[in-house]
Amino acid sequence: MIAIDVLYLVDRLEALLNKGWRVPLSAKTLIDEDEFLDIVDQMRIAFPEEVKQAKKIVQERERIIAQAQEEARHIIETAKEDAARLTNEHAITRSAQQQAAQIERRAQAEAEARRRGADEYATQVLQDLQARLAQMAQHLAHLQAQVANGLSILQQESAATPPATDQRE
Repeated sequence: MIAIDVLYLVDRLEALLNKGWRVPLSAKTLIDEDEFLDIVDQMRIAFPEEVKQAKKIVQERERIIAQAQEEARHIIETAKEDAARLTNEHAITRSAQQQAAQIERRAQAEAEARRRGADEYATQVLQDLQARLAQMAQHLAHLQAQVANGLSILQQESAATPPATDQRE
């Protein structure tokens, strides 16, 4: 399936509205209902793709966090092993303990920095997606209101126009 950009579909809706027929003496516009419904159907198909992209971003964030935690565990384990090897002498032991603690603090700080970076990235992407979806929803609501108004006007006009009578009688 070809991925359809939702913003492209919104642009198509706007173009459909622009090429619609203006109702005289009103701010109403008539548009091709079939074409409008076709675009709305395409949007229904495209929205799940946007959601899938957001899920992939969250999964990538979780993978990065897990990798950072694993690296931190590995660094801590290595530091503990190094400290154990250096316990032969009292001065060396104290130095090793300090180094291990320092390495552990660095590893934890690095893991936290990566976690924060991944969170910030995911937050930004999800905020951008939320803004795009809100904008599309606003455009769609506006277009739906115009279609409803156009249909209402057509119904009013057909109700107000008397049926033609046969003049041959």
